[in-house]
Amino acid sequence: MPIDFSRIKGLCFDVDGTISDTDDVWVENLERFFRPFRFLARDGNLRPFARWLVMITESPMNEMYRWADSLSLDDNFARLYERLSKRKRKTIRPFILMKGARELLEFVHQRYPLSVVSARDQNSTREFLERFNLHSFFREVVTSQTCERGKPYPHPVIYAAQRMNLNPEDCLMIGDTTVDVLAGKRAGAQTVGLLCGFGTEDELRRAGADLILNDLLELLTLFTQNG
Repeated sequence: MPIDFSRIKGLCFDVDGTISDTDDVWVENLERFFRPFRFLARDGNLRPFARWLVMITESPMNEMYRWADSLSLDDNFARLYERLSKRKRKTIRPFILMKGARELLEFVHQRYPLSVVSARDQNSTREFLERFNLHSFFREVVTSQTCERGKPYPHPVIYAAQRMNLNPEDCLMIGDTTVDVLAGKRAGAQTVGLLCGFGTEDELRRAGADLILNDLLELLTLFTQNG
């Protein structure tokens, strides 16, 4: 089902796998971890193996997150992670900005109110936005600690819509996983599933994504054509 651009009055963006290239960060970390075993890989190149490992673990991780959320444990995990992070020596997190993210945000920011709807904790979400000077694009930042229920429940999308003075059905939820799509659909929003992050095309289609695109640059093209 195509997107009805005439309905769109506001945009909601996931972070990991959507505007933050988390896949590549994980691949690089795994590549370093398995470096002592590089003699087992063809030409010593561990990157294909690391990427394969990330891809096969993404679906189970999405299922684990849905399970934690159904038991209302996701916000507890986020608070625990935040406390542990504060105790650690301050380090620079290896964030990577997704290709096309800045170009898309600069274009749509002139036309719509924007919100972040993330499963990340509050501190790391804001740290990512500040690292790349993106915070000024967003009217609201919704994290795993904002609402009693997180994605895939509709509460975060509904909350973001209210903060933008919109109805949820006026919004477009943009993300890369089934939890993003399910949260958007359950709130009544239109949804775009992206293949540049954690989700697969089959998963996003089964979740009911209104549109599935390869990346943010394809989405930018659609907005320029329909803006």
